[in-house]
Amino acid sequence: MRRAPLLALLVLLSGCAGDAGDAATRPAPATFGPGPLVLSVEHVGGFTTPEELAARLPLVAVFGDGRVVAPGAQIEVYPPPALPALQVWQLDAEGVQTVVDRAVAAGVTATGDLGTPPVADAPATRFTLVTDEGTAVREVEALFELPGDSGVTMEQQAARGELIGLLDVLTSPEPLGATGPEPYQADAVAAVVAPWTDPGDPALAQPETAWPGPALPGEPLPGGVGLSCVVARGAEAASVLEVAGGATTLTPWVAPDGTRWSLRLRPLLPHETGCADLSGA
Repeated sequence: MRRAPLLALLVLLSGCAGDAGDAATRPAPATFGPGPLVLSVEHVGGFTTPEELAARLPLVAVFGDGRVVAPGAQIEVYPPPALPALQVWQLDAEGVQTVVDRAVAAGVTATGDLGTPPVADAPATRFTLVTDEGTAVREVEALFELPGDSGVTMEQQAARGELIGLLDVLTSPEPLGATGPEPYQADAVAAVVAPWTDPGDPALAQPETAWPGPALPGEPLPGGVGLSCVVARGAEAASVLEVAGGATTLTPWVAPDGTRWSLRLRPLLPHETGCADLSGA
C-alpha cells in the first residue's frame, strides 16, 4: 500500500518540476539556518499512557539547516531503554527546498476532507509545514489503521496515500541527497517525572541509578495527570546521557535526597526549548 502512492508522488513531482514559473512561485523554507523547523510529522492523541504521550517524539522533523531527525531502530525488549534512539541525516539547501516541494505536492497545504474512519483509539497524524508563506497544518485521522469498511472514498484514500508516501521519503531521505544517518546528539534532555512504583514482578526489577540532572520532580505538566518535567542542559545533559545508556523505563532514579522517581527521557529537538514543547504539555 505504501509504495504505490510513493510512485504516484514521484510522477506528480516530475510533472510539477517542468511547469514554467514554478521556481518563482513555489513556497520556500522560511530560513536556511540552525534551529527553525521546516516540516514535522507527528502522532497526536490516541490511546496510550500519559507518560508516553508526554515524551512522544515526532515521526520525522526537518530543520532549516538541513538536519532530518527521526527515531532510529528500537530494540524489542521489555522494559525498553530509558533513552529512545534518534538518528539524523544532513541535507543541503537544495534538499530542504525539495522537502518543501514534496510536502506541497503531497497535499500538506491542501484543505480537502480526508475522511474519519471508524477506528477507536488510533492517533491522528499531524503534518506541519513552515515556509515563507506561513505555517500549514494538516491532520489525518487513523492514517495507518484504515479498515476495509472505513467509509473513506477512493479519492480520500489516494490523498492519504500521498501523505504516507511523503513520510516514507522523509524517513529514508537518501534519495533527496541526504548523507548519514548518524546518531542524534541532543544538547538538552527532558525528563517526564512520576513517583516510582514497584512493578510487582521480581523479573522486572531494575538496579537503582543516581539522577545527575536538575532537582526532581520539577514543574508539574498540565492536564492533572500527576506528571512533572525537568530539562537537563549542558554538563548536566551530558551526565544524563552517559548514565541513561544502562537505564530502562522501569529504572528507579534516586535523587540526592533519597527519593525515587520514574523517568521517561526525551531528547529535545533543535526547535524545542523546554518542557512546554512536549506532546503532552
